[in-house]
Amino acid sequence: MRKWLPLTAVSLGAFMLLVDVTIVTVALPDMAKGLRTGFTDLQWVLDIYALALAALLLGAGSLADRFGRRKLYLGGLVLFAAASLACGLAQNGAELIIFRGLQGIGGAAMFATTMALLNTSYQGRDRGVAFGVWGAVNGAAAAAGPIVGGLLTEHLGWRWIFFINLPISVVAVAVTLRAVQESRDPQARGLDLPGLVTFTVAAGALTYALIRGAGEGWTSASTLGLFALSLVALIGFVVVELRGSHPMFDLGLLRNPGFTGVLAGGMLLSVAAFSYLVYTSLWLQSVRGLGPVAAGLGLVPMSALAFVVAAIVGRRLHAAPPRLTIGGGLVLIAVGALLQAMIGPGSSWPVLVPGLAVAGAGVGLATPAMAAAAMSAVPQRRSGMAGGALNTARQLGNALGIAVLGAVFQAGLEDRLHGGVLPDAKQAADALTAGQAGAVIGHAPVAERAAVADLVHEAFAVGLRDAFLVSGGLGLLGAALVFALVGRGSAGGGRVAAAAAEPAAAVPAGH
Repeated sequence: MRKWLPLTAVSLGAFMLLVDVTIVTVALPDMAKGLRTGFTDLQWVLDIYALALAALLLGAGSLADRFGRRKLYLGGLVLFAAASLACGLAQNGAELIIFRGLQGIGGAAMFATTMALLNTSYQGRDRGVAFGVWGAVNGAAAAAGPIVGGLLTEHLGWRWIFFINLPISVVAVAVTLRAVQESRDPQARGLDLPGLVTFTVAAGALTYALIRGAGEGWTSASTLGLFALSLVALIGFVVVELRGSHPMFDLGLLRNPGFTGVLAGGMLLSVAAFSYLVYTSLWLQSVRGLGPVAAGLGLVPMSALAFVVAAIVGRRLHAAPPRLTIGGGLVLIAVGALLQAMIGPGSSWPVLVPGLAVAGAGVGLATPAMAAAAMSAVPQRRSGMAGGALNTARQLGNALGIAVLGAVFQAGLEDRLHGGVLPDAKQAADALTAGQAGAVIGHAPVAERAAVADLVHEAFAVGLRDAFLVSGGLGLLGAALVFALVGRGSAGGGRVAAAAAEPAAAVPAGH
């Protein structure tokens, strides 16, 4: 039906850019070989994309409100496609990292506008269905990345994880030009350049600090300097927004407990549901010996349940109080992580299935309501800003989660390796986190190889168990914040889809 073409255009772009957050996870070893560079160096292929998304989303949402959401979405699509082509043609690691950063800039322009485009394209029940499908796409994409990446890497080569974006981008551009109407904030007056710069520096420095801290130490001079820069820039951003005549982000919205609760829930959802997947994929391939396709398929329960549940929620539960759907979804995500903590030294992929399925159901339950609740908290003309704020919170949560869970995972590895047959526990842990379990075992003396293999399996199980336990705790924290802050009023509860339809729905939570 023609009325669903805007949803199709937005969903294609959202799926593509979110898949690309995790699609390179299973391809990094092949990339390192093909480009003759180190595996650790190519971690930046993951990190630079997350850095661009986290730093630019809020600013992109503001630009969309000012200059046009459809225009910015199309510009992001074109840049994303061009950068994808350049990534696939890259001849060395440095080129790939640079083009991957450009891909992240295009992704930020797209992601910042998706929710606003849906909010202005649909009304009432149709809006609930649209956000349900959008939430299903969001939930499925994060878990589908390793699957798609594994299939393409194993059968066509790693460059195809980027080339595959080109035909999808062409279709998305064509559908957008045909079916999506332009919208903007008619009251926008000028560009908040100081706010844009200070927030981009704050978010970028924070994300970079989290990335560096995990590898170089949280107390190193460079890490502490980046945290300090982020804090100073954040203070500058607050001052600019409070004093500016046309702020890109209305700080008064943070006085609304419902909106603040949605932002907190979005951030902790990303941490609790997705940040451990990179370490799960590493375990499946490096320790359990699965290929990229098999490792990706091991994550199917999460993506399948997220898609199905989110579609059902959008169609059947669009009028349910978001504090129940978001909070309940976070509880399921926490339970799913805790179920995966049952992993042991002799476990393989089946031990993860129940937990991944429960977590996927939680993602599907929470994501559509989260988007709709954020939209209902602001006037429709500022929906780009609200969408940018929520998506920024989610991307910062993903970066924070990878850093925190990476530190927890590595600490668990080192703790178990200490006192074992390996002489240098720190060096061995570094090698294991770089996907070199086979090399660690293979370089051991023949007489000790079996003992080293047992130790590696046990250390990985300990590190993953600790990461799952922390994820579960953060999921429960997110649920508690949502239940406490998101009230039963239109900004944080009640009939969100209907509330979002009102051009000036900015009702305080608890109404």
